[in-house]
Amino acid sequence: MAAPAANLLSPPSQITPNTALQLSQKAPLILSSSPTSSLPWPLSLLFSRETPETWTIHENLLLAALRTGDDASARQILDRMTERFGESNERIIALRGIYEEALAKDDKELAKVLDGYGKVLDTDPTNMAVRKRGIAVMKNLGKTAEAIASLRVLLDSSPTDAEAWAEMSDMYASIGSWGQAIYCLEEVLLLMPNAWSAHAQIATLHYLSAPASVPALAMALRHFARSAELNESYLRGYYGLKMVSQKLLPLLSDTPSTSRRNADADDDVPPPKLQTIKKLEELATSKLAEIVRQYKSGSKKWAAFDEAEVIAARELLNRDDTAER
Repeated sequence: MAAPAANLLSPPSQITPNTALQLSQKAPLILSSSPTSSLPWPLSLLFSRETPETWTIHENLLLAALRTGDDASARQILDRMTERFGESNERIIALRGIYEEALAKDDKELAKVLDGYGKVLDTDPTNMAVRKRGIAVMKNLGKTAEAIASLRVLLDSSPTDAEAWAEMSDMYASIGSWGQAIYCLEEVLLLMPNAWSAHAQIATLHYLSAPASVPALAMALRHFARSAELNESYLRGYYGLKMVSQKLLPLLSDTPSTSRRNADADDDVPPPKLQTIKKLEELATSKLAEIVRQYKSGSKKWAAFDEAEVIAARELLNRDDTAER
């Protein structure tokens, strides 16, 4: 029992389908015994096998079961948690909503779930877990404007919610509102300045907002470099660093130095020197080549990388080889 508990207590932040299946297969073992006693309170406390981790394990198992289509196990887990904490518990309401979302067969049924969330919020506007689930459903239904409006309400009440700022940034980016998307991620970085994934994401937004603009590319380069500095094994950071460097080099090489100095005076972030960009591009190339090589060798230390990202890195390196021929 110890091994499954450890996995379900702290599953990886990004669960692959195989990992979700492995976690959900632990449902029969965990459901075969009850962590609570059937004796009346307070005697039940003396014979309970509950621990602080018990219900975290159950919640993660519920999510894994829903992801793999094991609706029967998910229902049993949800019923067990409802019996323990009560139907009016905020977290239980949110988990019940997630269960209903997973079972919804079409947008019509999903809209009913959204209506249910609205009724809960009419009664208790402070239920942030339900508000976030409602925003997720709006997003799935293509109601981006409504989702953004609901996020604004949430952030008015909880302005330090980095997850909400990141979600709003993603929604603005989906409709091409790059300035607002960047602003939201800047709020994330104020709250979490060492979040390398946030640095990579804001770099991506700068790049997408103006892929031929030297100031935008300079900002993208700075944030990609910071993400790689914070995490020396961050493939996405090195990928972006190489890609942006390759964009900047010809742009700056074709610009006379006098014009470049004049432009620097007007830019908030002046572009780095050509030599600096070349060194960053060489560093990114070296790191990507190492990751691709180690991943291909089957080394366990490098097995955690996403295969699709490794393939993309290999293709980026292959383009260099093709260009040199």
